[in-house]
Amino acid sequence: MEEGKRNSAHGVFAHLERLEAEAREIAVKEEKMKQEEEKQARLKARVRELSLQRDMLLAKVRLQKKLREKRAMSDPAKSSARAVLEWKIKNIKGMLQISYLTGISGKQTKQGVCFCISTAYESTYLDSYYVHLLVKPEVQIYQHSVPTFIPLEEIAKKYLQTDIGRFLSVLSDHLNAYAGRKYQADQLQEHFSDQIEGTVQRNSLCNLLVFNYKVSSKSKTFPFNVRLLYGDLCCSLPTEVNVSCTPDAPASLAEMAAAHSDLFRRVALHKAFRSFSSAEESVDGAP
Repeated sequence: MEEGKRNSAHGVFAHLERLEAEAREIAVKEEKMKQEEEKQARLKARVRELSLQRDMLLAKVRLQKKLREKRAMSDPAKSSARAVLEWKIKNIKGMLQISYLTGISGKQTKQGVCFCISTAYESTYLDSYYVHLLVKPEVQIYQHSVPTFIPLEEIAKKYLQTDIGRFLSVLSDHLNAYAGRKYQADQLQEHFSDQIEGTVQRNSLCNLLVFNYKVSSKSKTFPFNVRLLYGDLCCSLPTEVNVSCTPDAPASLAEMAAAHSDLFRRVALHKAFRSFSSAEESVDGAP
């Protein structure tokens, strides 16, 4: 009987040690997640700061543009084609001076000016694209490397003749959002391939992602199906999320699917995956 009591006590202590180890592991992972969230908050604050500087400079350029137009209207001599061309060139030079704040650089060419738009996501520099503009007789796109699925013509039609700064800003938003969506899908496929079933299905614009991943419960594996739609082409987070599991899955998995769905809406795809797959989730509760 004494030996049985000792074995029982040993079992209790072993169980407590396991619980303590699990608690420490969870605490470490929660701390890492907290640090990641704080880092993301700092980066977002920096982006907001740079965006504010950009908006202020663009507003200054627009004000200068209006003043030049007013002066040109008051002086008939400045309304000539040459004066208009000179104004366009000056306007583009102004854009070259402020564009570095938005990841856009440019240089003058014999034909006009060539802009380079660099994309980045989470401080990781990605692809760069160029747009070569002619400035006479009117501003028009001469050459470019923008992907065909980016609505370049639509953006140009709306802004190119009236506000080159706005044209570049909107185009940059589209390219950076696309680069961010593509980067997330690539990271998911590269770092979580052991949990992804098959490949991540995506269209060329990467605004529709469909994939399956697996979750284990009671030594069984249940597939989750995910469909992410990015309705806002200037955003790298989805506007519509659908996460579903098989009908025979435990009720706790349905709750998990809802939690994952909420996470996909708020956090970058690979970060969301890291947060709920870095540790084996217990969907049935401890005995």
